[in-house]
Amino acid sequence: MIEIKNVSTSYVKGKKIIDKMNLKIEDGTVFGFIGPNGAGKTTTLEMITGVLQIDEGDIFIDGKSIKTKPIEAKKKFGFVPDSPEMFEKLTGLEYLNFIGDVYEVNPEQRLEIVEKLAKKFNIYDSLKDRIQSYSHGMKQKLLIISVLLYNPKNWILDEPMTGLDPQAAYTLKELMKEHSQKGNTVFFSTHVLEVAEKICDKIAIINKGKIIYTGTVEELKEQLKTNTSLEESFLELIEVEEK
Repeated sequence: MIEIKNVSTSYVKGKKIIDKMNLKIEDGTVFGFIGPNGAGKTTTLEMITGVLQIDEGDIFIDGKSIKTKPIEAKKKFGFVPDSPEMFEKLTGLEYLNFIGDVYEVNPEQRLEIVEKLAKKFNIYDSLKDRIQSYSHGMKQKLLIISVLLYNPKNWILDEPMTGLDPQAAYTLKELMKEHSQKGNTVFFSTHVLEVAEKICDKIAIINKGKIIYTGTVEELKEQLKTNTSLEESFLELIEVEEK
C-alpha cells in the first residue's frame, strides 16, 4: 500500500508544484495516474520514491515513511522512471547482476528469472551486448526487467510503455495485472488513456498539482453523466476544472 498524506512541494520561488495531496493506493490494485503535461505526475512519483524532497506531509510505503525511514521504505518498491538511464558501459547481463547483488537475489534464482523475463521481452540474445548499443526501447525493457528481478511488492512506473513495441507493451500489461492479482500494488502514470481504461482498477487525475478525481473509470463516467471513453471523460473533466 502507498499512502500520500497532505503532501506539498514547491519551486524555489515558493510556487507549489504539488498542493496538499492525499491519495491511497490499496494492495491488489492496478492504479493509473493521469493528467496533462506539467500537472505534477512525475513530481509525485519522484517524491514517493525519495528522489525529490517533500516540503510538507509524508508518504508511506507499506507503513514506512519515505521521509524518516527512507532505506526501509525504498526496500518496499521498484521504480521505473520515465527515462531509462543506466550504466551504459556495462552489458545488459552485467547490469542485471549488479541489481541482483544490490537486492541480494539468489544467484541461481536470478539466472532463471533473467532468462524468463529477457525472453518474454525479446532481448535475451542482446544481454551480452553493452547497454550503450541498445535502442531506447531495449533500454526500457532492461530497466523493467531489473525491477521485476527482485520482485518488489509495490511497482511504481512512470510512463512505462514509452518506447516499447506492441508485444513488449502487452507483456508488461499482463505482468502488471498478474502482480496486482497476487495482492500487490501497481501505481503507474500514463498518457495512453486507452491503456488506463483497459487495465486500471482505479485512477487518479491530477491537474495543476491537485488531485481532481479518484475512483474507477465507470464512476467518473457516472459523475460526468456520460458513456464516452476515458479519453473524452478526461478532457471534459479538465475543461470543467479550467473554467
